[in-house]
Amino acid sequence: MGKDKLRRFAEIANFNNVFELDKGKPLKGNWNKLQFNNTNPLVLELACGKGEYAINLAKIFPDKNFIGIDYKGNRIWRGAKTAIEENISNVAFLRIQIEHVLDYFAPDEVSEIWITFPDPQPQDSREKKRLTSPGFLKKYEIILNRNGVIHLKTDNDDLHLYTREKIAELELQVHLRTEDLYGSEFADEVLSIKTYYEKKYLAKEKTINYLKFGFC
Repeated sequence: MGKDKLRRFAEIANFNNVFELDKGKPLKGNWNKLQFNNTNPLVLELACGKGEYAINLAKIFPDKNFIGIDYKGNRIWRGAKTAIEENISNVAFLRIQIEHVLDYFAPDEVSEIWITFPDPQPQDSREKKRLTSPGFLKKYEIILNRNGVIHLKTDNDDLHLYTREKIAELELQVHLRTEDLYGSEFADEVLSIKTYYEKKYLAKEKTINYLKFGFC
């Protein structure tokens, strides 16, 4: 492991806005009370990478709380560092495997989930690893409140189509759908937030798919 990665791992261990593995478990059901000191809606960004979406959402919506989740501490370091440097107090980061999300959030604790440019896991053998597979969706249903929604942004047409198929099979509610976000009327301030990877995809003239859906 390089010196920069070692330094970053050492730093995030002391950041007050980063929680790793079991250190986040005591906050289950109490993120707003113990971390954010308010009762605002709680929003998750899954596979957040460097946290660009969580950071920018936190700036746009100071009346909401955001948690970026990823397993790679080297990436989380960047988002957490930016939040500290810019004094963004309504965002935090959790370093866990997303399949363990039920260990860290209580039923009905979350109001929204963002999944921005996740690994599409294209091999059939890795379907269960897709963040919109039925196994993951069942977990999201537990932690989302009654009116909670899921947002998916992806350049991967196959993942977009796969997710639509699962939504139909599970009889979920689609609130908004487009296969060309920036060619549609939906690209507002929020949906136009661009991650590092999205900028790369757009530079290759890829179109961006977007889905907003929920369980009722």
